[in-house]
Amino acid sequence: MTRRELLAMIGTAAGSSVMYQAATSLGYAAESEFKGPPNLSGAPKGTSVLILGAGWAGLVAAYELGKAGYKVQVLEYREKAGGRAWTLRGGDTYTELGGFTQKVGFDKGHYLNPGPWRVPYHHRGVMHYYHELGVKLEPFFQVNYNAYVHSKNAFGGKPQRYRHVLADFNGHVAELLSKLGHKGGLDGYVTKEDQEKLLEAMQDWGALDDNYAYKANAETSNRRGFEKDPGGGLSGEPVFSKPIEFSQLLQSGLWRAIGTGSGYEFQTALFQPEGGMDAGPMALAEKVKDKITFNAKVTEIQQDTGGVTVTYTDTKAGGAVKTAKADWCLCTIPASILSQIKKNVSSDMDAAINALPYEAAFKVGLQFKRRFWEQDEEIYGGITYTDLPISLIAYPHSHYGEKGKGVLLGAYPWGPFAYEFASMAPEERVKKCVEFGAQIHPQYLKEFDTGVAVAWHRVPWTLGCFGSWTEAKRAEHYKNMCQIDGRILLAGEHVSYLPAWQEGAVQSSLDAITRLHQRVTAK
Repeated sequence: MTRRELLAMIGTAAGSSVMYQAATSLGYAAESEFKGPPNLSGAPKGTSVLILGAGWAGLVAAYELGKAGYKVQVLEYREKAGGRAWTLRGGDTYTELGGFTQKVGFDKGHYLNPGPWRVPYHHRGVMHYYHELGVKLEPFFQVNYNAYVHSKNAFGGKPQRYRHVLADFNGHVAELLSKLGHKGGLDGYVTKEDQEKLLEAMQDWGALDDNYAYKANAETSNRRGFEKDPGGGLSGEPVFSKPIEFSQLLQSGLWRAIGTGSGYEFQTALFQPEGGMDAGPMALAEKVKDKITFNAKVTEIQQDTGGVTVTYTDTKAGGAVKTAKADWCLCTIPASILSQIKKNVSSDMDAAINALPYEAAFKVGLQFKRRFWEQDEEIYGGITYTDLPISLIAYPHSHYGEKGKGVLLGAYPWGPFAYEFASMAPEERVKKCVEFGAQIHPQYLKEFDTGVAVAWHRVPWTLGCFGSWTEAKRAEHYKNMCQIDGRILLAGEHVSYLPAWQEGAVQSSLDAITRLHQRVTAK
């Protein structure tokens, strides 16, 4: 069996998060290897670098190159920094490809992160800049045991608590394996001594009784929760909860969701910046604000042996055509956009840029009149998973217990469902997400207030969510995309082994400017 076949089997049986975990162990997935900012000492005086894009990659490069003494200029298409680390707040206006314009109606203090929305503790590059720049962090809960897993075809469409499904699946599997062990079913696979240890482990892991059975009792209720919780006084006696029957649980398919928190990228601790995901880039942008030109739409990139010339239009000055020149150019524009810009790069780099497709994704933020998920259902943060087209519902990780309004992430599908939502007008997208969400939380229909919907392949500055490498495409093109091409080099999440993550952009940027500095100082 090849590693690829094994990973495919794991993905089919247990879902993408477990497959990612297995891929990491097989050396197919990379973690952050950040060891600190690079040493860029000895930069020749007056050496200039033109940076295209003021997302994480461009801002990190501008910050570090500027500290090292390089002459830096940044051109940014949008009216503000951040790129896909983007936060929509009340009063913001967003116009997507095709002309649909939405004005965000969220109350003060509430927001939607249409792009990245969590940061693992081991994304050391992003965490370094958060700490260095004083960005305040809040905990992000990937797994909330009191949230739901849901299928429209299981349990009459009634959502089940995550803790019920997790505890019952573990318990039933542990009981099954224990029965096999007692009947000699593991002989030849596990030594007698190891079988004894395994049975002991299964009893503990699965909350099995002395007969290695998983049934309603104090121990299983301590895992899955009680029908009636322990209390005080005469009425305080608990009532044990009844596990879901194993066949019913297997047929429901809900077990597909319970491995998510085991994936390396989703293991605690995870964080979010206080007040919105754009806090990090905005803090960096403040450090290099004199170097950034906003509303600059790049239309052409030309290089020769003497340097790089970039032509751009000022989108706020009637499309006035301007140029910027430098000795070197670091381009962090997504390949989905860069492929449409006129440029003179090598055929290898051009082929790499043109070969990379971008994933479609969709998010909707829904504001409700009250925080019913906390008040009615005791769900504080975390995620509910569903096989409905919305894919999930994520609960806010701030303002816990407040009496006022709250904003949920009401949908986050990929692929076909993302395209389906994008084909609708924004108000219809929001309406559909409210209808779907009401199958899990009936309160939706009464409590809904306002919403905003973002389809990523209709976002003008990316035309997609992230660069979607395949193994074959990466083998053919990735190294060419990373090379210094004359006086141009690329950076961004798409030039990393951490695609879709801010850490990929940071790591890519630091790698690019390190190699650029080595080239400059060698000359």
